[in-house]
Amino acid sequence: QVRLVESGGGLVQPGGSLRLSCAASGTIFRLYDMGWYRQAPGKQLHLVANITSGDNTNYIDSVKGRFTISRDNAKNTGYLQMNSLKPEDTAVYYCNLIGSSGRLPRRYNYWGQGTQVTVSS
Repeated sequence: QVRLVESGGGLVQPGGSLRLSCAASGTIFRLYDMGWYRQAPGKQLHLVANITSGDNTNYIDSVKGRFTISRDNAKNTGYLQMNSLKPEDTAVYYCNLIGSSGRLPRRYNYWGQGTQVTVSS
């Protein structure tokens, strides 16, 4: 049984930093692309950043230069380092694993339970 557990969320002042972690179990982490998504109140879920099994990264424009996505396959864990946080970054953040092209079918698609990030003074 595949399980993803996010941690590291919380309340932080504008300009502060948080590091989110996504610990995976029950599967072979290195075979997946990993993404971080977020959903703000009243808004749709959308991708924030992703990292492929080959360590290629992508970010939405609003977090470029502030957020860094990374992974440690030996620890079956992915990360999202968030710096210079803004109130508009407030959301529930979700970790996603999806089978990486050429390694695992895309139907292997898993989500964590989410972690709340609140940026407020």
